[in-house]
Amino acid sequence: MEVAQSRVPWAIAWPCLHEFLAIATHPRIYSPPTPRELALAQIEAWMESPSLVLIGETDLHWSYLKPLVDSGRIAGGQVHDALIAALCQQHGVSELWSADRDFSRFPGLAVRNPLI
Repeated sequence: MEVAQSRVPWAIAWPCLHEFLAIATHPRIYSPPTPRELALAQIEAWMESPSLVLIGETDLHWSYLKPLVDSGRIAGGQVHDALIAALCQQHGVSELWSADRDFSRFPGLAVRNPLI
């Protein structure tokens, strides 16, 4: 992964690491699922990147999350997306890489699909 080897700062939100681990190892999503040891090793490989910044909630988190939920009329499973968008905005992330089109609901967050 080029970005992990560059000197340019990049970020992963803690909830994204949790979700990666849950999805990659889920036997109803992948047959066979990624072995837990390999999924954990991938996370550790990302964490070894000297330019990685891990981002999470701070005391200011609610002031970023609530407006996104209100303005986007977010409910249900989209709350997780709002959490990620709020973390990105709170920590000054300029571009979110995701194939999930739901992130377009959040103004002020540039989204790029890395698969295109």
